[in-house]
Amino acid sequence: MSDVEVSYCVVNTSRRELLLRCLEAIACERDSLPFPTEVLVLDNGSRDGSAQAAQEHPTVDETIALEQRRGKALNDSDLLRRARGRYALLLNEDSELRPGATLALRQSLQENTEAALAGARLLRPDGSEQASAWRFPTPLTALAGALLLHRLLTVQSGGAHTREVDWCQSAALLVRRAAAEQVDYLDPDFFVYSDEVDFARRLRDAGWRSLYVPAAAAIHREQLSTDVISERRIVEMARNRDLYMRKHHSPAAARAVRWLTAWTYALRALAALALPGHSPRRYWRHVTATLMRAHGEGLREAADAYNGAGRRPSE
Repeated sequence: MSDVEVSYCVVNTSRRELLLRCLEAIACERDSLPFPTEVLVLDNGSRDGSAQAAQEHPTVDETIALEQRRGKALNDSDLLRRARGRYALLLNEDSELRPGATLALRQSLQENTEAALAGARLLRPDGSEQASAWRFPTPLTALAGALLLHRLLTVQSGGAHTREVDWCQSAALLVRRAAAEQVDYLDPDFFVYSDEVDFARRLRDAGWRSLYVPAAAAIHREQLSTDVISERRIVEMARNRDLYMRKHHSPAAARAVRWLTAWTYALRALAALALPGHSPRRYWRHVTATLMRAHGEGLREAADAYNGAGRRPSE
């Protein structure tokens, strides 16, 4: 039996400099821990030297260098299967753990044996907080958004104490590996977006819980996108939101969420006409992607095109 307690599991997609910052933060964490750890990096078909940088980094124990780009759910599941630790800390390459984050996340799962997931408090580079835990999507949460009450009624990341939530963002998420194995890891049908929501929901259905741990913090450097990539993200987000609703709710509920979500973004598009720094076109693309989810190309198609062409991606 492995004596590894925590496996750091990092997925990187063509963000070499961000990956190096992530690994430096992990190295600082490892130096202060009283238990054995390992670091696994899965490079998602990058051609910017990321895989070589990971292989040469002194804190990395194993690098998986993919030749072709794959979806996030599949990559996270691959790392969870390979990991030897009792717990696996899923990280994006744009996440940097703050000192003490690993200990705080592990302690929360040690003390709450019915919990399978523990999410960190996410910070922007300027130190302001990002929402990082929410209620499961339902027609009621979509209605809250349509009534402009999303932050009040749906966002669950807040407060100074560990609390039970429905789901946490996977940018910095500690997973009890035995629980993940029990539900067969993440569903690869979710290429990206809603994959961690579905994961938390299936764990909840199996009797497990999710925790938000504000004592554990991580800087999350959300990646800026070009207009083309931003549109692909919007399409992917809409289709996977609908996939989640059809998987866990009724067709009528999925339809209600589509219309309520489209209404919410239509209001934002209208408001953006008068607000500086906001793009009405971007909000309106959310409306059309939500209502016409079968149309448009998302990140899955971008990955397929990249794999077929064998050239450096824009995403």
